[in-house]
Amino acid sequence: MNKSEIQQRLRDNYFQFIKQISDLQDSDFLLSNNGKWTAGQQLEHIIKSVRPVNLAFALPTFMLSVLFGKANRPSKNFDALVEKYKQKLAAGGKASAPFVPKPVAASDKQKLAKRLRSLTNSLVKRTGSISETQLDSLILPHPLLGKLTLREMLYFTIYHVQHHEKQALHNIQRVAQ
Repeated sequence: MNKSEIQQRLRDNYFQFIKQISDLQDSDFLLSNNGKWTAGQQLEHIIKSVRPVNLAFALPTFMLSVLFGKANRPSKNFDALVEKYKQKLAAGGKASAPFVPKPVAASDKQKLAKRLRSLTNSLVKRTGSISETQLDSLILPHPLLGKLTLREMLYFTIYHVQHHEKQALHNIQRVAQ
């Protein structure tokens, strides 16, 4: 995926997630099944996950290089990155403490949705200021996947929201059955 395709996928996936969560009835927004996160907690987790990526993309690229180094391999493609993430989850990988959501009230739904929309818009804009070469040469740490190129981090970010949207909707559907 090139940069403009990444930006479009970020917008599409995040705005779809925001719409799905925002449209939930409060009872579904707060529903937990078998100890799984509520839709509200899925929303909070996504905010906690996107915030540091957005902050990293706000840094001057030379700072990213100084702080995290440079890639010593080519970027994985989207499918390979997603497969690596799925393997880590299958091996028992879970969100680390800073990314675990607190309980979320129904009254916070619109405020959190607005916050995620703002973060998404900012990340899309900041992605536009990074060159295609820098997307493949600069790296960021990921708590589960290790060192990722900026392009891979964006791939993860694109997929991650889809993963949690499916979890939120699956949780609600399981209870309805």
